[in-house]
Amino acid sequence: MLLYAVTDRRWLGDKTIASQVEKSIEGGVTCIQLREKELDDEKFLNEALEIKKICNRYNVPFIINDNVEVALKCGADGIHVGQSDMNAGSLRRLVGEEMIIGVSAGTVDEALEAAANGADYIGTGSVFVTSTKDDADHVTYDTLKEICSAVEIPVVAIGGITRENVQELQGSGVDGIAVVSALFAQEDIKSAAAELLELSGRMVNGK
Repeated sequence: MLLYAVTDRRWLGDKTIASQVEKSIEGGVTCIQLREKELDDEKFLNEALEIKKICNRYNVPFIINDNVEVALKCGADGIHVGQSDMNAGSLRRLVGEEMIIGVSAGTVDEALEAAANGADYIGTGSVFVTSTKDDADHVTYDTLKEICSAVEIPVVAIGGITRENVQELQGSGVDGIAVVSALFAQEDIKSAAAELLELSGRMVNGK
């Protein structure tokens, strides 16, 4: 959870998702989530199979956003769902005991429910203003801290996190940060990842 990367194709340009993911992992990303809102299932699956091979090569957990069918077919390590998607209990029955389940939660009650239903980690945000998710609600520092204290599973903060503001999360109890534009919108993704990994580690460890 220390540096959790969420893909977004708006910054691809002439690059590919696969090349961006590989550069991010080379820089130190500790988990990859493939998020595709526009692709059909066949294209999503083909892309997922390609990214899974890269993650396997580097021994980095590979998470699929929302799409259970794609997650199962590509043999992903995990799946991440939001509050409007299937609950963790129903999801667990579908994917089995081995697959990692992540759930987005913006309140203590949502986090507690997800944990009780078998979630393996919580994604909480948006902790700062973000341009990558238009419908993201803001989660205050105090709420983030309360969520971290309330659950025994890892919590990763997401939403508008950059190299400039990551230290503002210090003391909240989070286990790491999830980033999108702070990584994939950068010219040098590998260097951005290395810097964010160091900053996240310092923030989590209170240094």
